[in-house]
Amino acid sequence: MQRFGRRIAAAGTAVVTSLLLALPLAAVPAHAATHNPVVFVHGLSSDASSWDDWIADFKADGYSASELDAWSYSWSQSNVTTAQQLATEVQRVLRATGASKVDLVTHSMGALSARYYLKNLGGTAYVDDFVSAAGVNHGTTTASWCSWLYTSCAEMYTGSSFLTALNSGDETPGGVAYASYWSNCDEALTPDTTAILSGATNVEVGCVSHTDMNNDHGVYEQVRDFVG
Repeated sequence: MQRFGRRIAAAGTAVVTSLLLALPLAAVPAHAATHNPVVFVHGLSSDASSWDDWIADFKADGYSASELDAWSYSWSQSNVTTAQQLATEVQRVLRATGASKVDLVTHSMGALSARYYLKNLGGTAYVDDFVSAAGVNHGTTTASWCSWLYTSCAEMYTGSSFLTALNSGDETPGGVAYASYWSNCDEALTPDTTAILSGATNVEVGCVSHTDMNNDHGVYEQVRDFVG
């Protein structure tokens, strides 16, 4: 009788096991993001469309549209105001993607508001990598043409109080990885070496025009590898 009971129990176990194996496997939750979202910050006299080429390049290299955020702001306003708006934009992107940090990729004057955000508005807690492409990091005398007209341009002029404060102390604060890509024939930066940041990975890319620095494919490949 005991052997019969054990056979019944064994048969029951086999049936249950067969049923469990026949059930479909539960779906594995998808990851919120494959890469850190990239937030692009344009420069003077520009807008989000200036990033169209690099957006297409990032997509071709596996980034999704939700991981690429090119936004526009009023470039004539103070870089401080833009930095405050950037702080809001970064938080929006983090909520939308579920990521914990973003990468900032900037061009020209865009480097100034982004660096202000990192230095003064707590941005280092939310940014993994920072890229400056032809960034006006230490000012340019070329800004004299518009410094009398726009606040942002006056802040960009060599020796401005904005730049003096921004570059005082640590130019690359926090645990963020910084890179600056600059051209040796940049017509907008005087001198070209104004783009160099102390503590950053500084890369001279050769002779690339100022306006081409954020759509040149060779520069893109270096930026992609840095933030990837």
